[in-house]
Amino acid sequence: MLNWSLNNYLGLANHPEVRKADAEAAAQYGLATPMGARMMSGNTDQHELLEQQLSDFVAKEATMLMNYGYQGIMSVIDALVDRHDVIVYDAQAHACIIDGVRMHLGKRFIFAHNDVDNLEKRLVAASKIVAETGGAILVITEGVFGMSSSMGKLKEIVALKEKFQFRLLVDDAHGFGTMGKTGAGAGEEQEVQDGIDLYFSTFAKSMASIGAFVSGEANIIDFLRYNTRSQIFAKALPMPLVLGAIKRLELIRTQPQLRENLWTIVKALQSGLRERGFNIGNAQTPVTPVYLSGGKMEAHNLIIDLRENYNIFCSVVVYPVVPKDVIMLRLIPTAVHTLEDVKKTLDAFDKVTDKLKLGVYANTANVSLV
Repeated sequence: MLNWSLNNYLGLANHPEVRKADAEAAAQYGLATPMGARMMSGNTDQHELLEQQLSDFVAKEATMLMNYGYQGIMSVIDALVDRHDVIVYDAQAHACIIDGVRMHLGKRFIFAHNDVDNLEKRLVAASKIVAETGGAILVITEGVFGMSSSMGKLKEIVALKEKFQFRLLVDDAHGFGTMGKTGAGAGEEQEVQDGIDLYFSTFAKSMASIGAFVSGEANIIDFLRYNTRSQIFAKALPMPLVLGAIKRLELIRTQPQLRENLWTIVKALQSGLRERGFNIGNAQTPVTPVYLSGGKMEAHNLIIDLRENYNIFCSVVVYPVVPKDVIMLRLIPTAVHTLEDVKKTLDAFDKVTDKLKLGVYANTANVSLV
Protein backbone atom coordinates (compact mmCIF):
# COMPACT_ATOMS: atom_id res chain seq x y z
CA MET A 1 0.00 0.00 0.00
CA LEU A 2 1.35 3.42 -0.98
CA ASN A 3 0.64 5.61 2.06
CA TRP A 4 0.34 9.40 1.78
CA SER A 5 -0.93 9.90 5.31
CA LEU A 6 2.22 9.62 7.42
CA ASN A 7 3.54 11.93 10.13
CA ASN A 8 7.08 11.30 8.93
CA TYR A 9 8.17 14.25 6.79
CA LEU A 10 11.91 13.53 6.87
CA GLY A 11 11.68 9.75 6.83
CA LEU A 12 13.13 9.43 10.32
CA ALA A 13 10.62 6.82 11.53
CA ASN A 14 12.65 3.96 10.02
CA HIS A 15 16.01 5.67 9.68
CA PRO A 16 18.60 3.11 10.85
CA GLU A 17 20.35 5.53 13.21
CA VAL A 18 17.02 6.49 14.77
CA ARG A 19 15.90 2.88 15.16
CA LYS A 20 19.24 2.05 16.77
CA ALA A 21 19.06 5.01 19.17
CA ASP A 22 15.45 4.19 20.12
CA ALA A 23 16.26 0.51 20.72
CA GLU A 24 19.38 1.20 22.77
CA ALA A 25 17.61 3.78 24.92
CA ALA A 26 14.68 1.43 25.53
CA ALA A 27 17.06 -1.40 26.44
CA GLN A 28 19.03 0.80 28.84
CA TYR A 29 16.20 2.68 30.54
CA GLY A 30 12.85 1.06 29.69
CA LEU A 31 9.80 3.30 29.45
CA ALA A 32 9.45 3.83 33.20
CA THR A 33 12.45 6.14 33.64
CA PRO A 34 12.40 8.82 34.93
CA MET A 35 9.84 7.89 37.56
CA GLY A 36 8.41 11.26 38.45
CA ALA A 37 7.53 14.78 37.37
CA ARG A 38 10.50 16.96 36.47
CA MET A 39 9.81 19.30 39.42
CA MET A 40 10.15 16.40 41.84
CA SER A 41 12.28 13.45 40.76
CA GLY A 42 12.01 13.34 36.98
CA ASN A 43 14.67 15.76 35.77
CA THR A 44 17.80 14.49 34.01
CA ASP A 45 20.85 15.89 32.24
CA GLN A 46 19.50 14.46 28.99
CA HIS A 47 16.22 16.39 29.30
CA GLU A 48 18.20 19.58 29.84
CA LEU A 49 20.57 18.75 26.97
CA LEU A 50 17.66 18.30 24.55
CA GLU A 51 16.18 21.60 25.69
CA GLN A 52 19.48 23.41 25.11
CA GLN A 53 19.92 21.86 21.67
CA LEU A 54 16.38 22.82 20.67
CA SER A 55 16.97 26.40 21.89
CA ASP A 56 20.11 26.64 19.79
CA PHE A 57 18.36 25.19 16.73
CA VAL A 58 15.34 27.54 16.78
CA ALA A 59 17.44 30.52 17.95
CA LYS A 60 15.71 31.12 21.28
CA GLU A 61 17.10 31.67 24.77
CA ALA A 62 15.38 28.77 26.49
CA THR A 63 13.13 25.78 25.90
CA MET A 64 10.74 23.66 27.94
CA LEU A 65 9.99 20.08 26.95
CA MET A 66 6.38 18.94 26.99
CA ASN A 67 4.86 15.48 26.86
CA TYR A 68 2.45 16.00 23.97
CA GLY A 69 1.78 18.54 21.26
CA TYR A 70 -2.00 18.78 21.61
CA GLN A 71 -1.94 18.95 25.39
CA GLY A 72 1.16 21.13 25.28
CA ILE A 73 -0.20 24.07 23.30
CA MET A 74 -3.41 24.04 25.34
CA SER A 75 -1.40 24.16 28.54
CA VAL A 76 0.87 26.94 27.33
CA ILE A 77 -2.13 29.11 26.43
CA ASP A 78 -3.75 28.39 29.79
CA ALA A 79 -0.58 29.35 31.67
CA LEU A 80 0.14 32.53 29.71
CA VAL A 81 -3.14 34.40 30.12
CA ASP A 82 -5.62 35.33 32.84
CA ARG A 83 -9.02 37.02 32.83
CA HIS A 84 -7.47 40.47 32.32
CA ASP A 85 -5.81 39.46 29.05
CA VAL A 86 -7.14 39.23 25.49
CA ILE A 87 -6.39 36.46 22.98
CA VAL A 88 -6.54 37.16 19.24
CA TYR A 89 -6.20 34.05 17.06
CA ASP A 90 -6.47 32.90 13.44
CA ALA A 91 -9.84 31.53 12.34
CA GLN A 92 -8.26 28.38 10.91
CA ALA A 93 -6.16 27.58 13.98
CA HIS A 94 -5.82 23.89 14.83
CA ALA A 95 -8.28 22.25 17.22
CA CYS A 96 -5.66 22.16 20.00
CA ILE A 97 -5.37 25.96 19.87
CA ILE A 98 -9.14 26.38 19.85
CA ASP A 99 -9.45 24.08 22.87
CA GLY A 100 -6.76 26.09 24.65
CA VAL A 101 -8.53 29.35 23.88
CA ARG A 102 -11.80 27.91 25.19
CA MET A 103 -10.25 27.68 28.66
CA HIS A 104 -9.46 31.41 28.66
CA LEU A 105 -11.60 33.37 31.12
CA GLY A 106 -11.04 36.74 29.44
CA LYS A 107 -11.98 38.22 26.08
CA ARG A 108 -10.98 36.57 22.82
CA PHE A 109 -11.24 37.62 19.19
CA ILE A 110 -10.92 35.63 15.96
CA PHE A 111 -9.31 37.21 12.93
CA ALA A 112 -10.09 36.00 9.40
CA HIS A 113 -7.58 33.45 8.18
CA ASN A 114 -4.29 35.12 7.27
CA ASP A 115 -6.09 38.47 6.98
CA VAL A 116 -3.66 40.96 8.48
CA ASP A 117 -6.02 43.91 8.01
CA ASN A 118 -8.68 42.06 9.98
CA LEU A 119 -6.11 41.19 12.64
CA GLU A 120 -5.25 44.87 12.95
CA LYS A 121 -8.90 45.70 13.59
CA ARG A 122 -9.04 43.04 16.29
CA LEU A 123 -5.88 44.45 17.85
CA VAL A 124 -7.47 47.90 18.01
CA ALA A 125 -10.42 46.44 19.94
CA ALA A 126 -8.16 44.30 22.13
CA SER A 127 -5.94 47.28 22.96
CA LYS A 128 -8.93 49.23 24.26
CA ILE A 129 -9.91 46.34 26.54
CA VAL A 130 -6.46 45.78 28.05
CA ALA A 131 -6.09 49.52 28.62
CA GLU A 132 -9.02 49.18 31.03
CA THR A 133 -8.18 45.78 32.54
CA GLY A 134 -4.42 46.25 32.87
CA GLY A 135 -3.89 43.01 30.97
CA ALA A 136 -2.02 42.20 27.78
CA ILE A 137 -2.64 40.75 24.32
CA LEU A 138 -1.62 37.32 23.05
CA VAL A 139 -1.77 36.73 19.28
CA ILE A 140 -1.80 33.08 18.20
CA THR A 141 -1.27 31.72 14.72
CA GLU A 142 0.41 28.80 13.00
CA GLY A 143 3.64 28.65 11.05
CA VAL A 144 2.13 26.15 8.61
CA PHE A 145 -1.58 25.43 8.46
CA GLY A 146 -1.86 21.67 8.27
CA MET A 147 -4.95 21.50 6.07
CA SER A 148 -4.56 24.33 3.55
CA SER A 149 -0.74 24.13 3.27
CA SER A 150 -0.49 27.91 3.58
CA MET A 151 2.01 29.57 5.87
CA GLY A 152 0.89 32.01 8.53
CA LYS A 153 1.72 35.59 7.57
CA LEU A 154 4.33 35.84 10.28
CA LYS A 155 6.31 38.65 8.69
CA GLU A 156 3.26 40.90 8.44
CA ILE A 157 2.08 39.99 11.94
CA VAL A 158 5.47 40.73 13.46
CA ALA A 159 5.44 44.10 11.67
CA LEU A 160 2.26 45.02 13.58
CA LYS A 161 4.35 45.14 16.76
CA GLU A 162 5.42 48.60 15.61
CA LYS A 163 1.83 49.76 16.18
CA PHE A 164 0.55 47.46 18.92
CA GLN A 165 1.83 45.80 22.07
CA PHE A 166 1.32 42.04 22.02
CA ARG A 167 3.15 38.76 22.35
CA LEU A 168 3.11 36.32 19.45
CA LEU A 169 2.72 32.55 19.97
CA VAL A 170 3.32 30.43 16.86
CA ASP A 171 2.44 26.75 16.62
CA ASP A 172 4.79 25.42 13.95
CA ALA A 173 4.01 21.71 14.11
CA HIS A 174 4.28 21.30 10.31
CA GLY A 175 7.05 23.86 9.77
CA PHE A 176 9.65 22.55 12.21
CA GLY A 177 12.12 20.42 10.26
CA THR A 178 10.60 21.22 6.86
CA MET A 179 10.74 25.00 6.39
CA GLY A 180 13.66 27.43 6.43
CA LYS A 181 17.23 27.09 5.22
CA THR A 182 18.18 24.89 8.20
CA GLY A 183 14.74 23.44 8.90
CA ALA A 184 14.17 25.69 11.92
CA GLY A 185 10.66 26.46 10.72
CA ALA A 186 8.35 29.04 9.21
CA GLY A 187 9.87 31.88 11.23
CA GLU A 188 13.27 31.13 9.71
CA GLU A 189 11.66 30.77 6.27
CA GLN A 190 10.16 34.27 6.58
CA GLU A 191 13.22 35.69 8.38
CA VAL A 192 11.25 36.77 11.45
CA GLN A 193 12.18 34.12 13.99
CA ASP A 194 13.36 36.79 16.40
CA GLY A 195 9.92 38.44 16.27
CA ILE A 196 8.19 35.27 17.52
CA ASP A 197 7.92 35.49 21.31
CA LEU A 198 6.97 31.86 21.85
CA TYR A 199 7.80 29.19 19.30
CA PHE A 200 5.96 25.91 19.79
CA SER A 201 6.29 22.63 17.95
CA THR A 202 5.76 18.91 18.33
CA PHE A 203 7.97 15.88 17.82
CA ALA A 204 5.06 14.12 16.09
CA LYS A 205 5.65 15.37 12.54
CA SER A 206 9.23 15.81 11.28
CA MET A 207 10.63 13.80 14.18
CA ALA A 208 8.07 10.99 13.85
CA SER A 209 7.90 10.58 17.62
CA ILE A 210 6.00 11.82 20.69
CA GLY A 211 6.58 14.99 22.69
CA ALA A 212 6.71 18.74 22.15
CA PHE A 213 8.55 21.89 23.15
CA VAL A 214 8.07 25.61 23.58
CA SER A 215 10.94 28.09 23.18
CA GLY A 216 11.30 31.79 23.97
CA GLU A 217 12.90 34.29 26.28
CA ALA A 218 14.36 32.66 29.38
CA ASN A 219 12.12 34.57 31.79
CA ILE A 220 8.97 33.48 29.94
CA ILE A 221 10.08 29.85 29.80
CA ASP A 222 10.95 29.94 33.52
CA PHE A 223 7.46 31.26 34.20
CA LEU A 224 5.96 28.43 32.16
CA ARG A 225 7.99 25.80 34.02
CA TYR A 226 6.35 26.84 37.29
CA ASN A 227 2.86 27.54 35.93
CA THR A 228 2.09 24.91 33.30
CA ARG A 229 -0.01 22.56 35.36
CA SER A 230 -0.13 19.69 32.86
CA GLN A 231 3.67 19.43 33.07
CA ILE A 232 4.18 20.20 36.76
CA PHE A 233 1.80 17.41 37.76
CA ALA A 234 2.76 14.90 35.05
CA LYS A 235 5.52 12.35 34.72
CA ALA A 236 8.54 13.55 32.75
CA LEU A 237 9.00 12.53 29.13
CA PRO A 238 10.41 8.95 29.19
CA MET A 239 14.12 8.55 28.49
CA PRO A 240 13.79 6.63 25.19
CA LEU A 241 11.75 9.51 23.78
CA VAL A 242 14.27 12.07 25.02
CA LEU A 243 17.32 10.24 23.67
CA GLY A 244 15.45 9.44 20.48
CA ALA A 245 14.63 13.13 20.04
CA ILE A 246 18.28 14.06 20.56
CA LYS A 247 19.27 11.68 17.73
CA ARG A 248 16.46 12.96 15.48
CA LEU A 249 17.47 16.58 16.04
CA GLU A 250 21.09 15.68 15.28
CA LEU A 251 20.03 14.22 11.92
CA ILE A 252 17.86 17.24 11.10
CA ARG A 253 20.85 19.49 11.79
CA THR A 254 23.55 17.44 10.07
CA GLN A 255 21.77 15.76 7.14
CA PRO A 256 20.19 18.50 4.99
CA GLN A 257 19.69 15.88 2.28
CA LEU A 258 16.69 14.62 4.26
CA ARG A 259 14.94 17.95 3.77
CA GLU A 260 16.19 18.17 0.19
CA ASN A 261 14.72 14.73 -0.57
CA LEU A 262 11.42 15.83 0.97
CA TRP A 263 11.25 18.92 -1.22
CA THR A 264 12.12 16.94 -4.35
CA ILE A 265 9.00 14.85 -3.75
CA VAL A 266 6.90 17.87 -2.73
CA LYS A 267 7.75 19.77 -5.91
CA ALA A 268 7.21 16.74 -8.16
CA LEU A 269 3.85 15.96 -6.57
CA GLN A 270 2.51 19.51 -6.45
CA SER A 271 3.73 20.52 -9.92
CA GLY A 272 2.40 17.26 -11.35
CA LEU A 273 -1.01 17.83 -9.81
CA ARG A 274 -1.16 21.40 -11.12
CA GLU A 275 -0.04 20.35 -14.60
CA ARG A 276 -2.87 17.79 -14.72
CA GLY A 277 -5.42 20.41 -13.76
CA PHE A 278 -5.94 19.56 -10.10
CA ASN A 279 -6.79 22.33 -7.64
CA ILE A 280 -4.31 22.27 -4.75
CA GLY A 281 -5.11 25.77 -3.52
CA ASN A 282 -2.28 27.99 -2.33
CA ALA A 283 0.02 25.15 -1.32
CA GLN A 284 3.28 26.63 -0.03
CA THR A 285 4.50 23.78 2.16
CA PRO A 286 4.78 19.97 2.00
CA VAL A 287 1.12 19.48 3.01
CA THR A 288 -0.71 18.86 -0.28
CA PRO A 289 -4.50 19.30 -0.42
CA VAL A 290 -6.41 18.24 -3.54
CA TYR A 291 -9.86 19.82 -3.87
CA LEU A 292 -12.59 17.96 -5.75
CA SER A 293 -16.35 18.45 -6.10
CA GLY A 294 -18.68 15.92 -4.52
CA GLY A 295 -20.63 14.84 -1.47
CA LYS A 296 -19.87 12.51 1.41
CA MET A 297 -21.00 9.36 -0.38
CA GLU A 298 -18.81 10.17 -3.37
CA ALA A 299 -15.88 10.90 -1.06
CA HIS A 300 -16.44 7.58 0.71
CA ASN A 301 -16.50 5.55 -2.49
CA LEU A 302 -13.62 7.41 -4.12
CA ILE A 303 -11.30 6.83 -1.19
CA ILE A 304 -12.24 3.13 -1.04
CA ASP A 305 -11.56 2.81 -4.76
CA LEU A 306 -8.14 4.42 -4.32
CA ARG A 307 -7.31 2.09 -1.47
CA GLU A 308 -8.71 -1.21 -2.72
CA ASN A 309 -8.06 -0.99 -6.45
CA TYR A 310 -5.09 1.36 -6.79
CA ASN A 311 -3.33 0.51 -3.49
CA ILE A 312 -3.09 4.16 -2.52
CA PHE A 313 -4.05 5.45 0.91
CA CYS A 314 -4.53 9.12 1.72
CA SER A 315 -6.76 11.08 4.08
CA VAL A 316 -10.10 12.39 2.92
CA VAL A 317 -11.73 15.48 4.41
CA VAL A 318 -15.39 16.43 4.02
CA TYR A 319 -17.93 18.85 5.51
CA PRO A 320 -17.89 20.43 8.09
CA VAL A 321 -14.08 20.70 7.90
CA VAL A 322 -14.43 21.90 4.30
CA PRO A 323 -17.55 23.44 2.68
CA LYS A 324 -20.44 21.23 1.59
CA ASP A 325 -19.94 19.44 -1.71
CA VAL A 326 -16.17 19.74 -1.46
CA ILE A 327 -13.93 16.69 -1.13
CA MET A 328 -10.39 17.33 0.01
CA LEU A 329 -7.79 14.62 -0.40
CA ARG A 330 -4.83 15.39 1.87
CA LEU A 331 -1.40 14.05 0.97
CA ILE A 332 1.71 14.28 3.14
CA PRO A 333 4.87 13.81 1.06
CA THR A 334 7.96 12.49 2.85
CA ALA A 335 11.65 12.13 2.15
CA VAL A 336 11.19 8.38 1.67
CA HIS A 337 8.57 8.61 -1.05
CA THR A 338 9.92 8.19 -4.59
CA LEU A 339 9.29 9.85 -7.94
CA GLU A 340 7.77 6.53 -9.04
CA ASP A 341 5.32 6.83 -6.14
CA VAL A 342 4.41 10.31 -7.36
CA LYS A 343 3.75 9.12 -10.92
CA LYS A 344 1.66 6.18 -9.73
CA THR A 345 -0.43 8.54 -7.60
CA LEU A 346 -0.93 11.10 -10.35
CA ASP A 347 -2.09 8.39 -12.77
CA ALA A 348 -4.51 6.98 -10.19
CA PHE A 349 -5.89 10.44 -9.40
CA ASP A 350 -6.60 10.98 -13.10
CA LYS A 351 -8.62 7.77 -13.20
CA VAL A 352 -10.65 8.27 -10.02
CA THR A 353 -11.50 11.89 -10.85
CA ASP A 354 -12.75 10.76 -14.27
CA LYS A 355 -15.02 8.30 -12.44
CA LEU A 356 -16.11 11.06 -10.07
CA LYS A 357 -17.11 13.31 -12.98
CA LEU A 358 -19.00 10.44 -14.64
CA GLY A 359 -21.04 9.85 -11.47
CA VAL A 360 -19.65 6.38 -10.78
CA TYR A 361 -19.34 7.12 -7.07
CA ALA A 362 -22.66 8.91 -6.59
CA ASN A 363 -25.13 6.18 -5.64
CA THR A 364 -23.02 3.21 -4.61
CA ALA A 365 -23.20 2.49 -0.90
CA ASN A 366 -20.68 -0.34 -0.82
CA VAL A 367 -19.01 -1.52 -4.04
CA SER A 368 -15.80 -3.03 -5.29
CA LEU A 369 -15.49 -0.27 -7.91
CA VAL A 370 -13.18 -2.25 -10.18
